[in-house]
Amino acid sequence: MNDATPIHRAPDSPTARQVLALAGVFQAASLVDELARTGQTDTRAWETLIRATIDTNPQSFEAIYGGHPNNLRRGLDTLGGLLGRKEANTTVMRYGFALLMLANQLRKNNDMLDDLGQRLTRTQGQAEYFGDNHENVIASLGETYQQTLSTFKQRIVVQGDPSLLQSPMMPERIRACLLAGVRFALLWHQQGGRRWRLILQRGAMQRALDAIG
Repeated sequence: MNDATPIHRAPDSPTARQVLALAGVFQAASLVDELARTGQTDTRAWETLIRATIDTNPQSFEAIYGGHPNNLRRGLDTLGGLLGRKEANTTVMRYGFALLMLANQLRKNNDMLDDLGQRLTRTQGQAEYFGDNHENVIASLGETYQQTLSTFKQRIVVQGDPSLLQSPMMPERIRACLLAGVRFALLWHQQGGRRWRLILQRGAMQRALDAIG
């Protein structure tokens, strides 16, 4: 992802901002599924998630996802399935809702939030030295997820090709994606997102999704 990408101002509509944040959650869920099944994934979608996780103090809402909604294209398309516009992948939906539940548990745990913040600060230092997508950075993000969010009783069990799931760096990459999903789930809640809205305001969310394009 290019730092020179022009910033496209996010809509002022709270629903549109919720949709963009929720797209980040389901982009992470989609990439987790793809990595677990194929070992490969879309570079732009991946880099957007990693950068959003490392940058804990973005300059603006738009900066979180790199300034252009197309950086969340995978998530926006996946969200279309959830809202009934396209066929939904049930495994991806399960991961996405599990990420929302994990974030909900995290919000109630101040000690873990503090620990997470300290760990991500250390990872930022690594990213400044090595670059966002260096193995050391991804390993650090994966370890952060493993040492914090995966200690909750309700854990996300990832299904896929056993040989891929055990291949070098794959567990770390998947955990980094899960951590990114929780990061966007927290953003969704900050923007007023609630689970009941997914049921009662589907029409408004779909119109916002259509407007984003």
